[in-house]
Amino acid sequence: MSVTHSKLVVAISSSALFDLSESDQVFRDEGVESYAQYQITRENEPLNAGVALPLVRKLLALNERLDEPGRVEVILLSRNSADTGLRVFNSIQHHDLSISRAAFTGGSAPCRYMRPFGCHLFLSANPADVAETLENGMAAAIILPAAASPNRSSILRFAFDGDAVIFSDEAERVYQEKGLAVFAQSEQDSANTPLSGGPFKPFLAELHRIQSEFPKDESPIRTALVTARSAPAHERVIKTLRAWNIRLDESLFLGGMSKAQFLSAYEADIFFDDQSEHCRLASEVVPSGHVLHGVSNANRGT
Repeated sequence: MSVTHSKLVVAISSSALFDLSESDQVFRDEGVESYAQYQITRENEPLNAGVALPLVRKLLALNERLDEPGRVEVILLSRNSADTGLRVFNSIQHHDLSISRAAFTGGSAPCRYMRPFGCHLFLSANPADVAETLENGMAAAIILPAAASPNRSSILRFAFDGDAVIFSDEAERVYQEKGLAVFAQSEQDSANTPLSGGPFKPFLAELHRIQSEFPKDESPIRTALVTARSAPAHERVIKTLRAWNIRLDESLFLGGMSKAQFLSAYEADIFFDDQSEHCRLASEVVPSGHVLHGVSNANRGT
C-alpha cells in the first residue's frame, strides 16, 4: 500500500524568478499600455534569470530524491495579465523549469490564491504583496538583489532568523521596549514556556516532514537558525523547537555578531530575517528574503 505524503508548495512572482528590471523601467516611465506592448513584442525573447531562479531549480530538483513526482511544486503568482505573462511562461520553458500552474491577476494582489493552491511560502519583489500575504497569516518575503553567486551544492540550505520569522515577535517586543537586560531575564524566566509560532513555522514544519523521510546524513535539505540571541536566551528557543517536534540541523546563537560571515560559511541558498539591515548585509553574500512581519516592521510603509 502506497503512503501519501504532504506536499511542499512555494509560490513565486515573475519579478523574483526573472530579471524584469528593463520592463519594469518601461512600466514606470511609460505606463501600463507601453509595458504590455513591450512584453508582447518580446514574448519570444527569454528573460534572464532572477535572484530566486537558482533556488527554484534546487526546489524542483528535490522531486528526483522523493518517492512521489510533484511532491515539491512551484507556482507562479504574477500581477501580469495572461497576454503580458506569455513571455514569462516562455522564459520558464526556456530555462527548463517544471512550473505548470500559474495565476495572472492583471494588476491585482495575488495573495488570495495562496490558500487555494496550498502554498507554504510566497517569494516576491513586491513589498505590498509580501505584507498582505503575511497579514493573512502566510509566510512571505521580499527577495533582495544578491551580489553572490548561487551555491552549487546539491543540498538545499535554508537559514532562518528566529523572532518574528520562525517564532512570534513576543520576545522581540520585550527587547525593543525594555532593553537587553529585561529581555534576557524574561526569556530565562520563560524558558519552559514555548514561544508562539511565527509566519514561517508551517513552512519549516513542512521542510522537517520531508527531512524526516531520509537518514539525517542523507537529507537533500538542511536548515539552520541564525539568531542574534545568546545564552541565557537560547534555552527557550531550543525547548520551543523541541515542543514543536521540529529539528534544525544547525543553530547559531551569535550574541549580536554580524550574520553575513556565518551565512557565507553555511552556504545558505536563502536566508530569511525580519530586519532590513540584517537582510541587506546578508544579501552581499547569500540570497536573502526580508520578512515584513512583527514589531521591527510595524511602522514601515509598504
